[in-house]
Amino acid sequence: MVTLEVVLVTTLLTTTLSALAYYKGVLTWDGSLAAFAVGFTIGIFGDILWLFLLLLFLLTSFVATRYRFEAKESLGVQEGLRGERRWGNVLANGLVPTIIAVLSISDAISKELAGLLFVSSIAVAASDTLASELGVLSPNAYRITTLERVPPGTNGGVSYLGQAAALLAALYTALMAWIFLTLIPLGLNVPPTFPIQPAILAIPIVVGFLGCQVDSVAGATLEERGLISKKTVNLMATTFGAVFALALYLWLVPMA
Repeated sequence: MVTLEVVLVTTLLTTTLSALAYYKGVLTWDGSLAAFAVGFTIGIFGDILWLFLLLLFLLTSFVATRYRFEAKESLGVQEGLRGERRWGNVLANGLVPTIIAVLSISDAISKELAGLLFVSSIAVAASDTLASELGVLSPNAYRITTLERVPPGTNGGVSYLGQAAALLAALYTALMAWIFLTLIPLGLNVPPTFPIQPAILAIPIVVGFLGCQVDSVAGATLEERGLISKKTVNLMATTFGAVFALALYLWLVPMA
């Protein structure tokens, strides 16, 4: 049940985060409005603690984007003019988590399963962002479909540095989900919104890393040919993350 307290806290958090993101140049004004809409919907229909995962994603994305920004700028592979992202970028990564949050209020899926799908889609977004922002700094990039050498920043290009960053992001997201959505709620004596079984942590880790590879394959094939945009590729990857996480959950849980 949505209470006035939840609405007020969610409004305060999302307004603060959106304004701070705009002030720090992480998002443009339209990106900040989109971030507010995404965060507000997730906080109201999903769970307030889910917003902390979004905050962590925003912070890690900001750090990765600004890391050695001058080098990225000299190569012409930076995001935007100063690393800022617009509303399309926000929705490309935030639409699937938002839909999951809305579905979580129905009887279609349990809150814990919704939490797992939410975390898995965020893990994909985090893995892809860190892989892209750090991977472009590697001089040794290879097209994922053919393994031929390509310039850094090429659609579908991967590197050892980028792959390591993708795996690290997936691990980090899963661990933070366990802390914020399971351990903290249990400590507060409220129902967790992420499966309690520790083995389930493997799902967002695997899904996050594989989702990043799906993004690269789509980039090397469809985006490189101009058939779809980068934002569509991101949306495809996060959708894959949610669907694959559901499949793994249905396969693993009966065996637990």
